Amino acid sequence: MAFISVVIPIFREEAILEKLVTLLNATLEPVHPDYEILFVLDGGKDRSWEILTALAAHDPRIKAIEFSRNFGQHLAISAGLDHCDGDWVVVMDGDLQDRPEVIPLLFRKAMEGYDVVFVARRQRKESRFYLAMVQGFHWLFQTLSGTHTDPDIGNFSILSRQVVENYRSLREELRFYGGIIHWLGFRHAIIPAEQAERLTGTSGYLGWNKRIRLATHIILAHSERPLYISAAIGLIMASGSFLIGLYFLTIALMDGVDVPGWASLMVALFFNTGLILGVLGINGIYLGKIFSAVKQRPLYVVARRIGLP
Repeated sequence: MAFISVVIPIFREEAILEKLVTLLNATLEPVHPDYEILFVLDGGKDRSWEILTALAAHDPRIKAIEFSRNFGQHLAISAGLDHCDGDWVVVMDGDLQDRPEVIPLLFRKAMEGYDVVFVARRQRKESRFYLAMVQGFHWLFQTLSGTHTDPDIGNFSILSRQVVENYRSLREELRFYGGIIHWLGFRHAIIPAEQAERLTGTSGYLGWNKRIRLATHIILAHSERPLYISAAIGLIMASGSFLIGLYFLTIALMDGVDVPGWASLMVALFFNTGLILGVLGINGIYLGKIFSAVKQRPLYVVARRIGLP
């Protein structure tokens, strides 16, 4: 058992791995000498595995898991939490924008009696367009889920062993690390910290198709409101078509209509469409839950390990 575990999802970060390990060692040694650094390679298919193998040969505190393919950042975090054994667990990104020297501040804050401490990123280095999109996502997420989230808070955090064990017990496929931690409800705190510049390249998770897909999955995983909205739209359309039907019936009785049958056809079409959407929305609430539960697939597939049984 280690005292501190550091879980780091990796996707094509071969250029900075050695520097990242050096900085982590320099930071963690003064905090507590009993620590482990656990990398989770999320199918990047670069030289990261070879580099970590060489580093682990000289330092047994370095451990690694490699997925059989790309499963996504939040599942990589879940794999790290499944395999780490620290009393305290730090989760951080592997691009050095989450600065290792903030870890002692996280640990110090946790020692004040908190089970979870997150970092609120200050002086962020992303473009204004990207930050605006992040703000928009968090507004939509809060609106649909009823869960308050801070756009400046990412994955950089420290968790107690109790939080990690409870996180492990949740096995739904659609995962949002911050949302699950918030749902668990343990006592938490936030500390501010400056975000560093990315040293090389661009984020492997930066593609907008990936981000949109992830945002969709996050909302569906933490909210049933889209289904309720679908049901509400169906009921509104059905009610609207009923009112339109009354209107055309009144006109027909009083003045007649220019195109016989048109009004009744449109009313029937909208009424049936509204009822179908309403029924599908209500049934979808139950089917979505059942579908997620009965598949029972593993969240990820591990191809190789370093330093782990």
